[in-house]
Amino acid sequence: MDTRSPRSSGAQHDEQRPLAGAARLGPSTPIPRRAPGRFVRRLALTLAILTVPGAALAAVTIKGRTTGMPKLLNPVWNEAKDPKANRYTFREPSPTVRADVRTLVGYAPKELCVAALGEKGAPQKTPRSIVIAGGRTTPVTLVVAEGQQLQFENRDPFPHKLYDVGNKGLQPVEIGATKTRAWTPPGPGKYEIRDQLAPSIRSWIVVEPRTVAVAYPDSKGNFAIELEAGKYTLQGYFNGEPVGKPLEVVAKPNPDEQFIKEALVVGASGGPSAEAQK
Repeated sequence: MDTRSPRSSGAQHDEQRPLAGAARLGPSTPIPRRAPGRFVRRLALTLAILTVPGAALAAVTIKGRTTGMPKLLNPVWNEAKDPKANRYTFREPSPTVRADVRTLVGYAPKELCVAALGEKGAPQKTPRSIVIAGGRTTPVTLVVAEGQQLQFENRDPFPHKLYDVGNKGLQPVEIGATKTRAWTPPGPGKYEIRDQLAPSIRSWIVVEPRTVAVAYPDSKGNFAIELEAGKYTLQGYFNGEPVGKPLEVVAKPNPDEQFIKEALVVGASGGPSAEAQK
């Protein structure tokens, strides 16, 4: 006769019945843990971004426009039109072309450098390229931070021999066709670059320690420059000199593209250099 009670019989039966989960996993299978929540994943991603130098400082594109460029005259072209310079040309003024259109103004995409000045700039890790082709350089005026290396690239099929006026550091060394020459200006200041073999080449390097970034307008005066969030002063440079009026701007962390309502004046004050007016 079975003297076990129903309760003890059920308890013994429960002890002998294996757990369903244990039967599937087995004695050596680790029990899976719950995946971290969305908050934990976002926190981990944020910490990973912050540990990467410069990752949190994304640049934004500042877009603006310049005004006053027709008041900036190209000195090389104005010197060439002087009969005493003996630089003859077969071109004759046309009576059907307006006088203002015949004015030898500078070419903004090459000659007008828009520099963003901050508290202190830093040179780029890669050299800034200056292309020599067609009797000119691109760009004509370049503003850089102190310590920036430059690289002159000769794309003409004949040599050039560049040097700086005043013997400040760039000695006249020949650059062969398709060859390059590296040079780092020795310190802040303006460097006028000329060529012993081509008088039409006349360029300017301005070393401004506060330079953060530069841009060149299109033929209509529109420009775009990439800056990190912060306060800057935009200044136009022409023929190696600051021209016009400085413009204070603020680059916000977002959106990615920001527009400046006020135009950067480059020809109201300063205007043509004394040499260009001769």
